[in-house]
Amino acid sequence: MLPLEPEPSALISRYLFPTERFRGEWRRHWISLSLHLSVGILATFVMGYLTGYLAERQMRGLMGAVVVLWVMVLAWIGWRVLDWYYDRFVLTNKRVMVVNGIITRHVAMMPLLRVTDMKYEQSPLGRALNYGTFVLESAGQEQALREIKYLPNPNELYLRVVEEMYEPDAVEARMGRGDEETSSGGEEQRTGDS
Repeated sequence: MLPLEPEPSALISRYLFPTERFRGEWRRHWISLSLHLSVGILATFVMGYLTGYLAERQMRGLMGAVVVLWVMVLAWIGWRVLDWYYDRFVLTNKRVMVVNGIITRHVAMMPLLRVTDMKYEQSPLGRALNYGTFVLESAGQEQALREIKYLPNPNELYLRVVEEMYEPDAVEARMGRGDEETSSGGEEQRTGDS
């Protein structure tokens, strides 16, 4: 199992209730950026070749337009990377959430009590690179949070969510045991130093 994170980031903490217990937040797998990065690499080669071709023929106006177009493509890719950075999947003891958006923030959530079925799917590439898609079902209702793509470590996340849904006492015990081990380890350290 992945270790439990002690505190939510500043981005996420504003969406949590004081009575909720934070269990973790995850960014989507980097593979979700692969199409955008591929477009950027391809655009760089094509526009570089085109700029050289236009420079040989002394077509400065068209060459300037190609450079402006290339800068726009790079700005779009930068925007997508920034959007990826702020996109988070969040688990608490009460709900799952997806928070995304840079200018317009979108927060979709589903209470754990309403989840009637949950599964994750992994393509062969997903198994090789360790990412998957979560599918959440809720009592025949259409919900804002149904399919979450490109989540890293899907097996561990699946076990974490299921444990939170069906064995919340086990999570609390594991968290408490970790705190006790830390404090007793510190006492043993002090005793050994004396």
